[in-house]
Amino acid sequence: MILAQSCALTAGGAMWSSLAVPEAGVPAFTMSDGPLGIASGKVDERDIALLSPCSTLLGATWDRELTRRIGALVGSEAVSRGVDAVLAPNLNLARSPLAGRAFEYFSEDPVLTGVLGAEWVSGLQSTGTGSIAKHLVCNDSETARDEVDVRVDERTLREVYLLPFEYAAKAGCAGLMAAYNKVNGSWCSEQAHVLTQVVKQDWGFAGLVMSDWFGTHSSEGTINAGLDLEMPGPARFMGSELEAAVAAGTVDRARVEDAASRVAAVARRITAGKAPPMPAAEAEALLVEAAAAGFTLLRNEGGMLPLVPGSVKRLAVIGPNAWAPCFQGGTFAKISISPDVPTPVAMLRETYGASCEILFEPGVDPQPRLPNMTVVPALDIGDGCTRGMTLEYFGAPDCAGEVLTRETRDTNSLVWFVGVHDQARFTEPGSVRASGRYVAQHGGAHRLHLGSTGVARILVDGEEVLGVGGDIPAGDVMGVLKRGDSDHVSLDLAEGQEVTISVEFSWTGGRVQGLWYGLRGPGSAEDMLQAAVDAARAADAVFLIVGETSDSSVESKDRPDTLLPAEQLRLIEAVTSANPRTAVIVNVGHAFDSAWEDRAAAVLSVWYPGEGFACALADVLSGRREPGGRLPVTIAADERDYPAFALRPDADGTLAYREGTLLGYRGLVARGKAARHPFGSGMGYARFAWTDAAEEGGVLHLTVTNLSKRTGSDVVQVYRDHPEPALVGFTRVELAAGESRRVTVPVEPRALQRWGEQGWEPLAERLVLRLARNCEDAGLRVEMEIAALA
Repeated sequence: MILAQSCALTAGGAMWSSLAVPEAGVPAFTMSDGPLGIASGKVDERDIALLSPCSTLLGATWDRELTRRIGALVGSEAVSRGVDAVLAPNLNLARSPLAGRAFEYFSEDPVLTGVLGAEWVSGLQSTGTGSIAKHLVCNDSETARDEVDVRVDERTLREVYLLPFEYAAKAGCAGLMAAYNKVNGSWCSEQAHVLTQVVKQDWGFAGLVMSDWFGTHSSEGTINAGLDLEMPGPARFMGSELEAAVAAGTVDRARVEDAASRVAAVARRITAGKAPPMPAAEAEALLVEAAAAGFTLLRNEGGMLPLVPGSVKRLAVIGPNAWAPCFQGGTFAKISISPDVPTPVAMLRETYGASCEILFEPGVDPQPRLPNMTVVPALDIGDGCTRGMTLEYFGAPDCAGEVLTRETRDTNSLVWFVGVHDQARFTEPGSVRASGRYVAQHGGAHRLHLGSTGVARILVDGEEVLGVGGDIPAGDVMGVLKRGDSDHVSLDLAEGQEVTISVEFSWTGGRVQGLWYGLRGPGSAEDMLQAAVDAARAADAVFLIVGETSDSSVESKDRPDTLLPAEQLRLIEAVTSANPRTAVIVNVGHAFDSAWEDRAAAVLSVWYPGEGFACALADVLSGRREPGGRLPVTIAADERDYPAFALRPDADGTLAYREGTLLGYRGLVARGKAARHPFGSGMGYARFAWTDAAEEGGVLHLTVTNLSKRTGSDVVQVYRDHPEPALVGFTRVELAAGESRRVTVPVEPRALQRWGEQGWEPLAERLVLRLARNCEDAGLRVEMEIAALA
């Protein structure tokens, strides 16, 4: 390639694609956001895709093969949609339980994250789709993520935060994505030590290193540091901008040619042969299997679970997440799923309804931040839609001028990726009007909610009742897009009264636009709580399903604490007092405070389980499947016990990783702080015995026996205790009732090394390792020679 072609290849061609150079035989490749499915490269959030379980749930499976299959499912979806590369997996660590994107992280542990992340990469790439692992590095929280400067020592960086990316690189991922933040004073897109010294030289990584979207800051600093591809296109700092820098001698031509060759090689590789898409029935079954495998049973007093159909005459299903489950978190990569995906209460009725009476009460408002708006379209546009709002798009602010296009949307949350919304032919500035007719089911005070990234207002029968918002910076990507953050106004309506509600939205800047609105009718929180208590008291057993909404964990915003909502804590107390035979199902995507758990007979964490949630939950509660999960994160006894908790940078913009290698369970164990639920803990319905642990030829073995009358699975974990507690290996084993098997437990050589002045070196010649069920378990001790392995 001539210099101009090489330079051109270092920048994207469009929002979701690289640049092609046909004369040199270099095709463009298309990209999509991930990791829960195929999310981007679309005009808005309507494009339906399969939603897999969140990465934390996959971490809870401790299952290499299953995680690989989920990666293959996402790759299959990419193939069917013409996507060549997926921006996933997310290999950052759950350093703090407050991290806004914690549900996208496999674990707080680098080995569990690295092993499973590499399996996901291999599964995705088995379909011919490229994996772009993200976010390199230390983007482990969302507060001020575009400017925070993480300060971390070299040992911690190498052994903890870079380790999962090293696994992905060894698995042959197509690329690595640099994060938005700084590390030790340099933007991640300009972190030469990481991008060039570690990734390209020490690891010998042959793939490409690309920026996060709009994550570059300079020309020379970026290309010289080792970045190969600036996204999105057209170029801002790289691409043709580099020609002058090469001519001036501030950028070496060889560096540009190296970057271009990496982009070209990946483009040719991932646009070549593709595997056939996974059959729909197989994909659907896999989503249910994976969800159940990650459900983590933390408490089961008196063997309340499984509750076999026919064993009770009256079952109460209570809780907001029974009717409005949280399938996923609220990131830029949010997946739009089919409206036919069942709810937990629907599947529980199907599973138990033939053998007992089902009582359902939400107990609290299922949509506390942003309720639905149950309306019919204000206009008949001939599309046959009978629910939702009529949307009209304008090429000017304030809904003025010609209507460019119309559509009907049955949602209360709208997102547009500006610049690719061809249908609406958006210009800047532009505007949208959403309107529908509402009939009050009950008389009284109604609350209208409104939030937006720009300027918006609500009109009722043509009269403005609420205005919100203002201009946003033209470069803003996601910083103000916090779904559910809204203002509200009260509106008195009589029973049966019909009104036309219109929402008008204008913008002048920003790369992503969002509008959200809702309407809550009159009703007493006390009445909802009392109805739930009455149902619990009348039932033989209770399934209480609590948790979050999808806007509880969001990109660009961390959480304030680990608590369930206050009204849900009150609901747990009231329901368990009315009926102690209550199983609490917790639908959150991160470590949570469970100080209330002694009130419940059973506690099951289901994380963010994807669209297989309802079927998997019914199967697990009824005993058709086992809850297979073991905690991939620590649930501390007190928030003050977490080694890293607060995520706000210091006044100078730095965020010090002061705990070093002692993050998560490592810090708790080292300080003698017992967790409420230790890392690695959990139980199924089957019970197992371990015997005869031994080291044979540098490999660990033990005999695992299923003591139960049902098939079940167990997870064997291996820990070292020096120089700090750390997971060094694991395996999952499934055994039939009464089966006994000699099991091999792989140990990760890198986890038996430490980073020193001379680089990687063995921890010792010999080391005592624990084969344990969790990080605090004494387990079975085996002495192992590690110098040769390392």
